[in-house]
Amino acid sequence: MQPSNWPPAHCAALREHLRRGMSYSEIAVAINARFNTAYSRSATIGRARRMGLAVIDRPREAARDPENGLTRPLRAEAGQPGLRGLHERYAAALLLRPMPVFEPVEMIPLRCVDVVPRHLSLFELQAGDCRYPYGGDEEGEAVTFCGHPRRRHSSYCAAHFDLTRAPGTVSEPEACAVAPRGVATERNAGRRPA
Repeated sequence: MQPSNWPPAHCAALREHLRRGMSYSEIAVAINARFNTAYSRSATIGRARRMGLAVIDRPREAARDPENGLTRPLRAEAGQPGLRGLHERYAAALLLRPMPVFEPVEMIPLRCVDVVPRHLSLFELQAGDCRYPYGGDEEGEAVTFCGHPRRRHSSYCAAHFDLTRAPGTVSEPEACAVAPRGVATERNAGRRPA
Protein backbone atom coordinates (compact mmCIF):
# COMPACT_ATOMS: atom_id res chain seq x y z
CA MET A 1 0.00 0.00 0.00
CA GLN A 2 1.40 3.34 -1.04
CA PRO A 3 1.22 6.46 1.13
CA SER A 4 -1.45 9.01 0.29
CA ASN A 5 1.00 11.71 -0.79
CA TRP A 6 1.82 11.00 -4.40
CA PRO A 7 5.02 12.40 -5.95
CA PRO A 8 4.51 15.12 -8.57
CA ALA A 9 5.56 12.78 -11.40
CA HIS A 10 2.83 10.30 -10.45
CA CYS A 11 0.24 13.10 -10.28
CA ALA A 12 1.28 14.36 -13.71
CA ALA A 13 0.94 10.83 -15.13
CA LEU A 14 -2.51 10.50 -13.55
CA ARG A 15 -3.58 13.82 -15.09
CA GLU A 16 -2.24 12.75 -18.51
CA HIS A 17 -3.96 9.35 -18.45
CA LEU A 18 -7.27 10.91 -17.39
CA ARG A 19 -7.00 13.35 -20.29
CA ARG A 20 -6.56 10.37 -22.64
CA GLY A 21 -9.82 8.86 -21.31
CA MET A 22 -8.41 5.79 -19.59
CA SER A 23 -10.33 4.08 -16.79
CA TYR A 24 -9.05 4.29 -13.23
CA SER A 25 -8.02 0.63 -13.17
CA GLU A 26 -6.07 1.12 -16.42
CA ILE A 27 -4.46 4.23 -14.98
CA ALA A 28 -3.40 2.32 -11.86
CA VAL A 29 -1.86 -0.45 -14.00
CA ALA A 30 -0.05 2.08 -16.20
CA ILE A 31 1.35 4.10 -13.28
CA ASN A 32 2.39 0.95 -11.40
CA ALA A 33 4.22 -0.36 -14.50
CA ARG A 34 5.93 2.97 -15.17
CA PHE A 35 6.99 3.89 -11.61
CA ASN A 36 7.15 0.41 -10.01
CA THR A 37 4.44 1.25 -7.47
CA ALA A 38 1.41 -0.66 -6.13
CA TYR A 39 -1.48 1.82 -6.43
CA SER A 40 -4.95 0.33 -6.48
CA ARG A 41 -7.89 1.52 -8.55
CA SER A 42 -9.41 3.02 -5.38
CA ALA A 43 -6.18 4.87 -4.58
CA THR A 44 -6.17 6.28 -8.10
CA ILE A 45 -9.78 7.45 -7.79
CA GLY A 46 -9.08 9.00 -4.39
CA ARG A 47 -6.05 10.86 -5.66
CA ALA A 48 -7.96 12.14 -8.69
CA ARG A 49 -10.71 13.42 -6.40
CA ARG A 50 -8.21 15.17 -4.12
CA MET A 51 -6.64 16.78 -7.18
CA GLY A 52 -10.08 17.88 -8.39
CA LEU A 53 -9.84 15.75 -11.54
CA ALA A 54 -12.54 13.15 -10.84
CA VAL A 55 -15.35 13.63 -13.32
CA ILE A 56 -18.68 11.81 -13.06
CA ASP A 57 -19.48 11.80 -16.78
CA ARG A 58 -16.39 10.26 -18.41
CA PRO A 59 -16.20 9.85 -22.20
CA ARG A 60 -17.99 6.67 -23.28
CA GLU A 61 -15.91 5.81 -26.34
CA ALA A 62 -13.16 3.24 -26.05
CA ALA A 63 -9.74 4.76 -25.49
CA ARG A 64 -6.46 3.18 -26.52
CA ASP A 65 -3.26 4.01 -24.67
CA PRO A 66 -0.40 4.08 -27.20
CA GLU A 67 2.12 3.42 -24.41
CA ASN A 68 0.88 -0.01 -23.31
CA GLY A 69 -1.90 -0.79 -25.84
CA LEU A 70 -4.70 -1.15 -23.27
CA THR A 71 -8.23 -0.46 -24.40
CA ARG A 72 -11.08 0.57 -22.18
CA PRO A 73 -14.38 -1.21 -22.91
CA LEU A 74 -17.56 0.73 -23.46
CA ARG A 75 -19.30 1.53 -20.16
CA ALA A 76 -22.91 1.09 -21.29
CA GLU A 77 -24.77 0.29 -24.45
CA ALA A 78 -26.55 3.11 -26.20
CA GLY A 79 -30.03 1.79 -25.35
CA GLN A 80 -29.32 1.22 -21.61
CA PRO A 81 -30.16 4.03 -19.19
CA GLY A 82 -27.26 5.41 -17.23
CA LEU A 83 -27.30 6.23 -13.54
CA ARG A 84 -28.51 9.73 -14.24
CA GLY A 85 -31.51 8.41 -16.21
CA LEU A 86 -32.41 5.94 -13.45
CA HIS A 87 -32.16 8.67 -10.84
CA GLU A 88 -34.47 10.95 -12.82
CA ARG A 89 -37.00 8.15 -13.38
CA TYR A 90 -37.19 7.22 -9.70
CA ALA A 91 -37.20 10.85 -8.57
CA ALA A 92 -40.25 11.48 -10.75
CA ALA A 93 -41.99 8.44 -9.22
CA LEU A 94 -41.25 9.73 -5.73
CA LEU A 95 -42.75 13.12 -6.54
CA LEU A 96 -45.98 11.49 -7.71
CA ARG A 97 -46.35 9.41 -4.53
CA PRO A 98 -48.70 11.04 -2.00
CA MET A 99 -47.13 12.20 1.22
CA PRO A 100 -48.33 10.35 4.34
CA VAL A 101 -50.49 12.30 6.75
CA PHE A 102 -49.40 12.09 10.35
CA GLU A 103 -51.93 12.65 13.09
CA PRO A 104 -50.92 14.04 16.45
CA VAL A 105 -50.66 11.40 19.13
CA GLU A 106 -51.73 12.06 22.68
CA MET A 107 -48.96 11.43 25.17
CA ILE A 108 -49.63 8.58 27.56
CA PRO A 109 -49.04 9.55 31.18
CA LEU A 110 -46.27 7.48 32.69
CA ARG A 111 -46.57 5.60 35.93
CA CYS A 112 -45.24 7.68 38.80
CA VAL A 113 -44.87 7.27 42.52
CA ASP A 114 -45.71 9.56 45.40
CA VAL A 115 -42.12 10.01 46.52
CA VAL A 116 -40.62 13.44 46.96
CA PRO A 117 -37.03 12.96 45.79
CA ARG A 118 -34.13 14.49 47.66
CA HIS A 119 -32.49 15.50 44.33
CA LEU A 120 -28.95 14.51 45.25
CA SER A 121 -26.10 14.84 42.81
CA LEU A 122 -23.97 11.83 41.94
CA PHE A 123 -21.26 13.02 44.31
CA GLU A 124 -23.70 13.45 47.22
CA LEU A 125 -25.09 9.89 47.00
CA GLN A 126 -24.15 7.54 49.82
CA ALA A 127 -23.85 3.74 49.64
CA GLY A 128 -27.45 3.08 50.74
CA ASP A 129 -29.22 5.80 48.71
CA CYS A 130 -31.73 5.23 45.89
CA ARG A 131 -30.20 5.82 42.45
CA TYR A 132 -33.41 6.51 40.52
CA PRO A 133 -32.56 9.42 38.17
CA TYR A 134 -34.51 12.65 37.73
CA GLY A 135 -34.00 15.33 35.07
CA GLY A 136 -31.55 15.42 32.20
CA ASP A 137 -34.38 15.62 29.65
CA GLU A 138 -33.51 19.12 28.46
CA GLU A 139 -30.16 20.22 27.08
CA GLY A 140 -27.90 21.20 29.95
CA GLU A 141 -30.36 20.11 32.66
CA ALA A 142 -28.63 18.45 35.62
CA VAL A 143 -29.38 14.83 36.50
CA THR A 144 -30.24 14.28 40.15
CA PHE A 145 -31.13 11.13 42.08
CA CYS A 146 -33.91 10.14 44.50
CA GLY A 147 -31.61 9.61 47.51
CA HIS A 148 -34.11 7.83 49.82
CA PRO A 149 -32.96 4.63 51.58
CA ARG A 150 -32.77 1.85 49.00
CA ARG A 151 -34.36 -1.57 49.15
CA ARG A 152 -32.18 -4.56 50.05
CA HIS A 153 -30.45 -6.14 47.00
CA SER A 154 -31.56 -3.24 44.75
CA SER A 155 -30.30 0.13 43.58
CA TYR A 156 -33.71 1.73 44.18
CA CYS A 157 -36.01 2.53 47.11
CA ALA A 158 -39.16 0.41 47.47
CA ALA A 159 -41.37 2.78 45.46
CA HIS A 160 -38.90 3.14 42.57
CA PHE A 161 -38.12 -0.60 42.63
CA ASP A 162 -41.78 -1.36 41.93
CA LEU A 163 -41.84 1.35 39.27
CA THR A 164 -38.92 -0.17 37.36
CA ARG A 165 -40.31 -3.71 37.34
CA ALA A 166 -43.08 -4.89 35.07
CA PRO A 167 -46.03 -6.50 36.84
CA GLY A 168 -45.43 -10.19 37.45
CA THR A 169 -41.67 -10.21 36.96
CA VAL A 170 -39.32 -11.61 39.56
CA SER A 171 -36.23 -9.73 40.63
CA GLU A 172 -32.85 -11.36 40.00
CA PRO A 173 -31.99 -12.21 43.65
CA GLU A 174 -35.44 -13.76 44.14
CA ALA A 175 -35.14 -15.77 40.92
CA CYS A 176 -31.69 -17.08 41.90
CA ALA A 177 -32.90 -18.18 45.36
CA VAL A 178 -34.85 -21.11 43.91
CA ALA A 179 -32.62 -23.82 42.42
CA PRO A 180 -34.12 -26.03 39.70
CA ARG A 181 -34.66 -29.69 40.53
CA GLY A 182 -31.59 -31.84 39.93
CA VAL A 183 -29.11 -28.96 40.22
CA ALA A 184 -26.65 -29.32 43.07
CA THR A 185 -26.40 -26.40 45.49
CA GLU A 186 -23.82 -25.82 48.22
CA ARG A 187 -26.07 -27.26 50.93
CA ASN A 188 -26.93 -30.54 49.20
CA ALA A 189 -23.74 -31.00 47.19
CA GLY A 190 -22.66 -33.96 49.32
CA ARG A 191 -26.06 -35.68 49.50
CA ARG A 192 -27.43 -38.12 47.00
CA PRO A 193 -30.68 -37.14 45.23
CA ALA A 194 -33.75 -38.94 46.58
